[in-house]
Amino acid sequence: MSDPVTTRPLKHMGDLDYSVVQQCMHCGMCLPSCPTYLETRQERNSPRGRIALMRAIADGDLEVTREFGEEMYYCLGCLACTTACPAGVDYPQLFEHARAEIEHQGVLFTPGRRFWRWLTLRQIFAKPWMLHAIGRMLWFYQASGLCALVRKSGLLRLLPEYLRNLEPSTPAVRRHFSAELIAELESPNFRKSRVGMLTGCVQDLTFSEVNRDTVEVLLANGCEVITPRDQGCCGSLHAHNGDLDQAVIQAKRIMDQFDLDSLDAIITNAAGCGSHLKHFSNLLKHDPDYADKAVIWDGKVRDISEWLVSIGFRKPEGNSISQKVTYHEACHLCHGQGISRQPREVLRAIPGLDLVELENATHCCGSAGVYNITQPEQAAKLQKEKIACIQRTGATLVATANPGCHLQIQNGIGSMAEVKHPVSLLAEAYRAERSSVSVE
Repeated sequence: MSDPVTTRPLKHMGDLDYSVVQQCMHCGMCLPSCPTYLETRQERNSPRGRIALMRAIADGDLEVTREFGEEMYYCLGCLACTTACPAGVDYPQLFEHARAEIEHQGVLFTPGRRFWRWLTLRQIFAKPWMLHAIGRMLWFYQASGLCALVRKSGLLRLLPEYLRNLEPSTPAVRRHFSAELIAELESPNFRKSRVGMLTGCVQDLTFSEVNRDTVEVLLANGCEVITPRDQGCCGSLHAHNGDLDQAVIQAKRIMDQFDLDSLDAIITNAAGCGSHLKHFSNLLKHDPDYADKAVIWDGKVRDISEWLVSIGFRKPEGNSISQKVTYHEACHLCHGQGISRQPREVLRAIPGLDLVELENATHCCGSAGVYNITQPEQAAKLQKEKIACIQRTGATLVATANPGCHLQIQNGIGSMAEVKHPVSLLAEAYRAERSSVSVE
């Protein structure tokens, strides 16, 4: 390792339960599951190698250096290693604490990096009003034709290369956000349960229709739905990028918006968020005011497909969709939450839908939060591999349950296939069923 930039006392890795670091048996079962190890075949680029580096730092044998920081940000955080690990190593906790320590030590500091982290993590994704304001401006820029005009004008050539490369994959912002599509309280004809609905941040701006579809499906299955206003980011973006202090603030804010005692479940439809939302008890375990509440919270957060299967959702009738579909498993749904069977049950319940299994369905598509921004070359390789697997299925529809995966796959496959959330396909089937009945 190179010479350390700073030798400040450990904060986050020093506070880490050392038994978690010791769990790794160095068996190597994680190696074939790790995208970065498969790319380089270097031990340091594997989960086992990274844990060895973390342990050496915790033991005081190594310092936190720029090289260590770059290594931890080369990791996708896809959590495939957690599924492969026979010892049950809590890699997500190690991963988040390591990145938080890197930020605490400042070994990756540059003025530009500090500015962008401050702007995104501490401003845009910490203040719902700011996120929505930017969303409104982006929508106008895209819908008014200014976007197309700027692209034709050649003005984009004035941007740095990395921004020019990112611009074409900018997600389309919806005209109406979740609060305009979903009432704060929506009740079914016959109430069986009462749930809270999480609208997210990116999900709210770019996939608000998926949130609406989720509410419709819940209503169709007897769930009364409470959707608090101005929810904002749950903090997963912060925790995954080394800002645990702000992640704690975001967690408290989102928890305060729900009356847990009155709800049977808290519903999420975004895999990356859900994986983080289910672990607030670990994040807030030292907080005297929120520790107990966080345990209750963790027990009530449910992915939409997980919840539907648990309550025995109603299968739509008719033959509304006649299409070949394949299913990409979002990393933080299958590896982070252990949910793999339930989305497939939802898809198989839709009449006319022909589900074709996807080769390497659990392999990361390269989105991985902001990985396709920070590590575009490696992300592009994973995207290309995923698209090739999808094309071999012959499917014209790809189902996936995470906004990042949705965008990464859609940008890669273009017009050859449409990408949708499983719950949106179920909502479409329910709507077609109602239309058929009204016509008759």
